[in-house]
Amino acid sequence: MPEVLVLYYSRHGSVAKMARLIARGIESVDGVSARLRTVPPVTADHAVRGPEVPDAGAPYVQARDLTECAGLVLGSPTRFGNMAAPLKHFLDGTSAQWLSGALVGKPAAVFTSTSSLHGGQESTLLTMMMPLLHHGMLIVGLPYSEPQLATTQSGGTPYGASHHAGAGSEPRALSKDEEALCLALGRRVAAVAVKLA
Repeated sequence: MPEVLVLYYSRHGSVAKMARLIARGIESVDGVSARLRTVPPVTADHAVRGPEVPDAGAPYVQARDLTECAGLVLGSPTRFGNMAAPLKHFLDGTSAQWLSGALVGKPAAVFTSTSSLHGGQESTLLTMMMPLLHHGMLIVGLPYSEPQLATTQSGGTPYGASHHAGAGSEPRALSKDEEALCLALGRRVAAVAVKLA
C-alpha cells in the first residue's frame, strides 16, 4: 500500500493538528495510508537538541521515510516568512536523497501556521516548495474548486493549507474552512500518488 509521508515541525501544536487532519485526508483515499513524522528541535548552533525519541506525537523522521514514501506533505510554522530552522536543518541534510533521485516524480504539498493573519503564510509555503522542486517533486496545491478557498476568513491558500493561530499563549483552534482545506490537501496528494503509482 503506498504511503504518503506527512513531515512537519510543530512548536505549539497547531502544525501538528494540521498534520493529523492532512493524514486523515490521505487515508480517505482508497489504498493509501499516511506516515506521520516530525523533526527534532535544533539550537542556535544548529545542533539537534532533544530526546532520542519524541516525548509525544509522531516519531522523528529517518532517511528511509523519504525513500519509501509515495508522496510528501511538508509542514512548518512560519518564521519570518520562511520555514522553521528544524525543518530546514533536516532538508539541508537530504543530499543523498537528491543525488539518488529518491523523491523525483513524487507528488508534494506544503502547509503552515502563523501567529498573525499576514505573518508570511504564502511566502512560507512558496519557500518550502523550493527544496521539493530541487528534489524533482511534483507540487500539488489547492484549486479554487475547493469552496473553502473562497469563504475562509482565516487561513487557506492555493499554495497549500494554512492556519491563523493567533498571538496568544493558547493557539486559536482551526476554523472549519482551515480543517476542510487540510483534509482536501491530503486527499489531493494521495489521489495524485495513486495515479502516478
